This record gives sequence, structure tokens and C-alpha cells, in this order.
Amino acid sequence: MQPTEVRITNKSHHPLPGYATDQSAGLDLRANLDAPILLAPGQRALIPTGLYLELPEGTEAQVRPRSGLAFKHGVTVLNSPGTIDADYRGEVGVLLINHGDQPFTVNDGERVAQLVVARYVRVTFEESADLRATERGAGGFGHTGTR
Repeated sequence: MQPTEVRITNKSHHPLPGYATDQSAGLDLRANLDAPILLAPGQRALIPTGLYLELPEGTEAQVRPRSGLAFKHGVTVLNSPGTIDADYRGEVGVLLINHGDQPFTVNDGERVAQLVVARYVRVTFEESADLRATERGAGGFGHTGTR
């Protein structure tokens, strides 16, 4: 697959984000900190990355949690996935929250989230008094059961 080029300014003291494996969907984002940040249980903080993006029109960048942080420490991205629009030129930040029961320290250079760049479709709405029927209908929120 041919990669899409994204312009980036790196004001951090870390290397550019990279893929961990050949088929990874997300690039690892690292904390760019002058001092560690302690997240108490229930506390949230905006973690700077030092990265600034110029995304191609028709794409967005999604900031997603890292599964290891969520599983091992209960630390996740609060507004997951966070959306970075193509016209945003500010610093990429990661809004972390500690849902765990122990304090968690975010250290400089730590991989705190993943960044996935995706295409999207813009829509217009056509108002209608009714919608076409489907087999599923309005069933949602577990209507098919767990087995």
C-alpha cells in the first residue's frame, strides 16, 4: 500500500511517530514533557506531544488509547477517539485519564497514545418523515444478546 504523505513539524525532542510493526494501523505518540506528570485515580491531564500536523483535505487524525496502558494501569484517552481536523494547526495533545486505582506517572518520551489517519465522507442531510425498513430496525444496545 502506498503511504499518504503528511506534513509534520516536530518541536519535541523525540523522533517522529512511527509504526511498531509493518501492519500497524496507528503511529505511537510520545509525551513531550519537561517534568513527569502524576495522574491520581480519576484525574485527567492534557499531555503535549510537540507535534503539529498538516493533514491532507478529506482526512482526519484520530488519537486513540494504547491497549497496554488501559489494561495494565487503567489509563486511557478520555475523548477517544479524539479527532484532529485537517485544518487544525495547533499542537497535537493527548487527553489522558487515570481510571485505575493507583497513581500513574507519565514520563517524558513515554508512548501515551496512537495516531490513526483516516479518510472520511462529508454528508448532506435529506429530511424525511420515515426511513426505509431493515431487518434490524431500531434494535440496538445489546438487542442481539451476548451468545
